[in-house]
Amino acid sequence: MTSDVELDHPRRCVELAAEALRAGDEPFGSVLVASDGSRLAEDRNRVASGGDATLHPEFALARWAAANMTPAERAAATVFTSGEHCPMCAAAHGWVGLGRIVYVSSAAQLAGWLTELGAGAPPVRMLPVTEVVPGLVVEGPITALADEVRELHRRFALRRD
Repeated sequence: MTSDVELDHPRRCVELAAEALRAGDEPFGSVLVASDGSRLAEDRNRVASGGDATLHPEFALARWAAANMTPAERAAATVFTSGEHCPMCAAAHGWVGLGRIVYVSSAAQLAGWLTELGAGAPPVRMLPVTEVVPGLVVEGPITALADEVRELHRRFALRRD
């Protein structure tokens, strides 16, 4: 499970999600970490500000990893993220051969929050990552940070009204 040392990475994901929200994007942020614990790349959601529905941070990190890492390095890496990957991002993660995923909030939590907030369902079914990429090591949610992520989504939903 996620160690205390590793909690710095999910905290950074929440910071990136807050940065996305400030830019008018949905609050998602992700960090790619090498097997030695060093941060290799990070990104935030850019769907609204970039005008492209595929500009999810997890997808961007998968593309970065494919261009900059060997298959062995990718398999040994961890993607930390504020929210469990959507099916598109999970597929990219699997195709590129990235290793473990650690998320702050699950797809099920997000679906519940969106329903509770009256925000409507996303255009793609929210599935657990392991339904898209069987056998992948996935850890989460991280209860200590999930309330912060929920609050970011609440603030985003209020902007839509």
